Amino acid sequence: MKASEVRDMTNDELKDKLLQLRKEQFNLRFQKASGQLEKTTRIGEVRRDIARVKTILGEKSQANAS
Repeated sequence: MKASEVRDMTNDELKDKLLQLRKEQFNLRFQKASGQLEKTTRIGEVRRDIARVKTILGEKSQANAS
């Protein structure tokens, strides 16, 4: 997911995406613990996507507050 794609989303879409990413992160951690995880790089990708979404949400909330 690119930052430009995230910036085009609305706040509600960003919150939904964040929830979806956190669920995926939980499932990936569970798969890793049980030894079923095949693509270990996906954990890092999801972490970065979560950070990206949270950053954009913070920027938008600061822009609205100003």
